[in-house]
Formats: sequence, structure tokens, C-alpha cells
Amino acid sequence: MKKSIPFSYVIVTGFMLFALFFGAGNLIFPALLGQQSGTNVLTANLGFIITGVGLPLLGILAFAISGKNDLQDLASRAHPIFGLAFTIILYLSIGPLFAMPRTGTVSFEIGIQPFLADDSGPWPLIIYSILFFGITCFFSLKPAKIVDVVGKYLTPALLLFIAVLIITVLINPIGSPQNPTETYSSNAFFKGFQEGYLTMDTLAAFVFGIIVINSVKNIGISDRKSILSFTTKAALIAAALLALIYTSLSYLGATSVTGIGLLDNGGAVLAGVSESYYGTLGNALLGLIVLGACLTTSIGLVTACSSYFSRLLPKVPYNIIAVVLTIFSAVIANAGLANIIAFSVPVLTIIYPLAIVLIFLTFLHNAFAGSRAVYLISLLFTFAVSLMEGLNAAKLPIPGVQEFLIDNLPMYSVGLGWLLPAIVGAVIGFIIHLVTRSDQNELKNADAR
Repeated sequence: MKKSIPFSYVIVTGFMLFALFFGAGNLIFPALLGQQSGTNVLTANLGFIITGVGLPLLGILAFAISGKNDLQDLASRAHPIFGLAFTIILYLSIGPLFAMPRTGTVSFEIGIQPFLADDSGPWPLIIYSILFFGITCFFSLKPAKIVDVVGKYLTPALLLFIAVLIITVLINPIGSPQNPTETYSSNAFFKGFQEGYLTMDTLAAFVFGIIVINSVKNIGISDRKSILSFTTKAALIAAALLALIYTSLSYLGATSVTGIGLLDNGGAVLAGVSESYYGTLGNALLGLIVLGACLTTSIGLVTACSSYFSRLLPKVPYNIIAVVLTIFSAVIANAGLANIIAFSVPVLTIIYPLAIVLIFLTFLHNAFAGSRAVYLISLLFTFAVSLMEGLNAAKLPIPGVQEFLIDNLPMYSVGLGWLLPAIVGAVIGFIIHLVTRSDQNELKNADAR
């Protein structure tokens, strides 16, 4: 007998998925986009939603469609070595190296730092990091409860905090949208499209997709069609919430310029808007929003990363790995937000295109009969270009190569130079697949004769 899934559980899981995706960066980037795009805010916001919401949604669905148990199995469709290397690098990137420490540092700098004296020294961040990651570790040691804890309690509280600020802006905006900055005066959609990459949610989709699928399996649902249906509904709920909040925050930023000026930091935009409406209370409200967003994301990342590394290292218990990851993240967080971001950009520039290509190849898997050649050559061509972009981001360009690629490779100058090579690689791989299959059929026919 087919077991049905209560719609209430779908809603709770959708809220959980939204909360896992919605970190501090998701608050900051739309607000800054709104300020800079001004009267072009709707166009820019649409581009941002496509990459900041659409691609992560596709990542979740691609994982569900694949029927794979984890990211390593999915990425190994190209090659087992690629699958292992890509998965480890991705988990380290969205885990203890970059994203997890950033949740602690961002929530401190936006929610706590404004209330401290300028000469407070390093101790407040040290103490805060211990408390923040201590709470993260506590919830992460109970991974089976993550749907209940995040979906039922933390997410509604987070949405309430955000709703208070956004409703105030909608009822009584500070001003009207001004002229866009130079970067948004033309091609605002394409600029917003690129800004959506900064959320890093496409990378996280591979990880959070596992949490969603495991959550439905835990209630006894095992057939692939039901899992896909459940995942689609939960992902659409999360996507709708993200799109609504991104649009609201973009509007918040667009209407704030006349009151707080044109700022260069999304956190400062939110702080300025909050203070202009509520004074010190506004800063406290902003701190609660950021804390809730960062904490829910941090819990999800520690849970997912610990689960993966405990499978990779079966002799090391999950609890030990979770504790080690949270301690390591607390230490890295004290390097400061600017240093964490600067170090992460080159790595993310390299692996992000690989994640996007892997998602679309997964959707097209049946069209090319799952040929390893298609996966391998497309991803190899993608990596060749994204590596050059990563070296350039690290200020280590190979002399002459950057200039050649800018002059000859379409869209390389805007960070999308990998797109055409990915398509060409897939086509070459498919041709190899057809030729190889034809040769194999001829051999079979010869043997039959």
C-alpha cells in the first residue's frame, strides 16, 4: 500500500529548506542590488532570482531526479576520481573553510559589532564565536531532529523578524528609487543574473537536497516517484519564499537611497534602514534577523558536512566530526569576514561553473544515455576555463592567457567564459558516445555472424 505524505510535513520541510538556504549573504546582496539598480530594480531583481533561486531549485530537483544517494555518486558519473575530489572540495568550501565560518563572522559584524566600542579588541568576536558555534554544534548533534527544530521553530521566528521590517518599508518607504549606478544603467538583468551567484546556494543545493530526501525517507517513503513529488513541492515552497523576500529586500534597498545615501555594503544598507525606522531597536531587530539566518544555515551545513565525512571516514563517529568542524569554523571565523571572502573567491570561481554544468547534465542524462564521455569532456572543458578565471581572481593570471581568452572566448570578460566550452565539450562527448556505440554494435554483429 502506498504511503501518503502529510501536506503539513511538506510545508515544514519547505520551511526548513528555505531556512537552510537563507543565510546572511541572502539578506545583504538583494538590499545592495536594490540600492545600486534604482529605477531598474525590477529587471535586476529578476536576473538575481533566476540564479539565486532558480539554479538552487534546479539543483535540488536534479539530485532527486538522479536517484543517487549522495553528491559523490552523482559526480562520479563523470569519473570516480572527479566525483571524490569535487565532493570533498565542495563540502570543504560550503563547510569549515568558507561558508560555516562566514555565518559566525557575518552575524557578529552586523548583529553585535554596532553595539560595541571601536576599541573593544578581539575578545568579543572570540567569545561570540564560541557561543555561536556551540549552539550550532548542539543542534547538529541531533541531525534526526533538524526538520522539527529548523522547520517548526527557527524558520517562523526568522520570517517574523523579516516581515516586521519589510511591512514597515512597504507601508512607509523612506523614498523612491533613484537613478541606477553605472553598472546597472545598462544590462541590469544580466548584472543581477551574475549577482545571484554570490549566494553560493547552487553549491549548497547538492548538500541540502540530501537532507530533504533523507527527511522523507525517514518517514517510510521509498519509491522514487513519491520522493521526487515531495522534493518538488518542498523546493517550490522554499523557492517562493526566497523570491518573495529577495524582491522585498531589493525594493527596500531601492527606496532607501534618499534617506541613508548610496552605500557600498548590503549590511550597512539594512542597518541604515532599520535605524532610520526604529533607532537602536532597529539595530537590535536586524541583529536578530541576521543571527537567525546565520544560525539556521550553520546548523544545516554542519549536519550535512558531518554526515558526508562520517561516511567517507567510517571509523570516525559523526559526533566527533561535528565537534571538530564547529571548533575549526570558530577558529577560522576569527580571521575576519574580509579575509574569509578574499580567500574563498578564487576557489568558488573555479568550482561554481562545474556545479552548474553538472546540474544541467543531470537533467539531460537520459538524452545522451548517461554517457560518461559527455560528462567528462564537458566538465573538463568547463574546468579548463574556470581554472583560468580562478587564477585571475587570485591575482595569479598566466601571462598572455587572460588577454587571449578575453579577446577570443565569448562572455569570458563577464565570468561566463566557461559556458560555450561546456556546450562544445558535451557535443564532442556525445559524438564520441555515438561512434563508440556504433563500433560496439558492429563488433556484436560480427560476433553473431
